[in-house]
Amino acid sequence: MTGLPEDLARALDDVATRRPLLVASDYDGVLAPIVGDPAAARPQPGVAEALQRVAAADGVTVALVSGRGVDDLRTTSGFCGPFRWIGSHGAEFDAPLAGELAEQRDALGELLAPLVAGTPGARLEVKPASVAVHVRQVPDPATGTALLERVRSMVDPSLTLKPGKAVLELAITDADKGASLRRLRTELGAAAAVYLGDDVTDEDGFRALEPGDVTVKVGEGETVAAHRVADPVAVRDLLEHLADRLARPPR
Repeated sequence: MTGLPEDLARALDDVATRRPLLVASDYDGVLAPIVGDPAAARPQPGVAEALQRVAAADGVTVALVSGRGVDDLRTTSGFCGPFRWIGSHGAEFDAPLAGELAEQRDALGELLAPLVAGTPGARLEVKPASVAVHVRQVPDPATGTALLERVRSMVDPSLTLKPGKAVLELAITDADKGASLRRLRTELGAAAAVYLGDDVTDEDGFRALEPGDVTVKVGEGETVAAHRVADPVAVRDLLEHLADRLARPPR
């Protein structure tokens, strides 16, 4: 018996009987704890094994849906399995970016680099379809907030802004996790879906799902998700519970 909330356990038990089933999840803050250095974000112990069990069930597709680029996500997570990899909030969906978009991304990085370099602790991350300014390690939170506001004021307003926890991501496409989930769900002909997320950008994913699906917010903060768990440890318990139920024959 897991420590999952009873309503969430019941929802998982129900969705586990439906096929095809899509089980999708963000990575940072969900499958792995949030850390200061994104390159050091390792999966919560036991999560990789639980994901493998879920993916092994007949009629079930597991998708990793992240703001990270796909190559970064594969390398950092170390996951290997029959997963779908949706990176850069959906801009990387089974295909790389076109050359012109990559040039726009590089130009944006060059514009912001001097500003970020002038704030101790701030870090600029150039992703496949976006540029992110991280301020988690800026000693003074007010200084970090001021930097993000300065970034907002100096970039092209046509860019898609994706604020997160101590980070502002500036995307050169309008892809979002919700559109990516809808696209993947249609492709699979899924009868039901589960989505796990922890950040502002995951709200698009929660809103994209349908009645009878299972949406789970990880951690604190306002959300449209129907359910909530505390942290990646609880996510591991959730995945193990789901894997146990999926081992039973679907109706």
